[in-house]
Amino acid sequence: MTTSTSRIPRRTDAARFDPSRAGSAVRDPRPAAERPLETEYRPRHPLDLRRTVLMQRRGAADPTMTVSGTVIWRASRTPLGVATLALRETHPGVVRAAAWGPGREWALDQVPELCGSADTDADFDASLHPLIADAHRRNPGLRLSRTGLVFDALAGAVFEQKVTGMQAFAAWRRIVTWCGERAPGPTPTPMFTPPTIDGWQHIPSWAWHRAGLEPPQSKAVVRAARRGDAIVRAVLSAPDGEGVDRVLVSQPGIGPWTSAETRIRALGDADAVSVGDFHLAHEVGYALTGERTDDDGMLRLLAPWAGQRQRIIRLIGASGVREPRRAPRLHPEDHRSR
Repeated sequence: MTTSTSRIPRRTDAARFDPSRAGSAVRDPRPAAERPLETEYRPRHPLDLRRTVLMQRRGAADPTMTVSGTVIWRASRTPLGVATLALRETHPGVVRAAAWGPGREWALDQVPELCGSADTDADFDASLHPLIADAHRRNPGLRLSRTGLVFDALAGAVFEQKVTGMQAFAAWRRIVTWCGERAPGPTPTPMFTPPTIDGWQHIPSWAWHRAGLEPPQSKAVVRAARRGDAIVRAVLSAPDGEGVDRVLVSQPGIGPWTSAETRIRALGDADAVSVGDFHLAHEVGYALTGERTDDDGMLRLLAPWAGQRQRIIRLIGASGVREPRRAPRLHPEDHRSR
């Protein structure tokens, strides 16, 4: 029996939901996968599953997250071990979830927050700007997702410091594939979970170089991993976003931008703003005023929505409004052969 609330009502070992049939699954060379645990999630709020959950993906080729047909697959390293989660909207307002691996119980418990159940917009006023009001009206199911996995979010954010997204995503794909762990279950393609916190510390220097990550970023990840467990505990016990910032920016190589990106993905922080981003201030300024601006100008524009500034940024992204390109796309250099 299911309920109409956002609670996950039950789990079962019965293989009624076979997500591999919903996409172009390939034969897995490993032994037959264990039967998954399964459940249904019925959110109390409208939910755009793809737009909400796929913001956690780091590029189209992210080995921890992929889409096959109507199924979203996510591989993660939970506090209870590795897990693979498959999500599919079977009916409007009904999300079917299946999970494999030692961390499958934790992964299923996390489904509501991954789908935005902890997100609240009770004090959000979209009417303060016509573009925001229109984007909010057209995207009622856009929720702010959270994974609860602080160190994975932190490491991924460090990868994206001061490089193009293409470079960061490629380095993330290589390191996770080489140094992570093969995800359990009948995934449609080989998927991998990130390394353990201890594993991040012991990635050899040649692997970082071959992956294309610069020394400042690789050193920042390794240094953070040495205090990884303490960082995770401190972040999860921090009273608010400012408290999280104090924890994270006290670490070498981690600044406000990296802290904000970690808050967005791991905690679903509705007020986090990635100050220092190469494009963000320009995009926010253009969307809200028709002119690009700098970080200070962006913060002034977002001030009327204090507490909900990340929601405004997400709605701007969903609106489709983009600043026209002013120059050719940057062609990043590849330093791996040096």
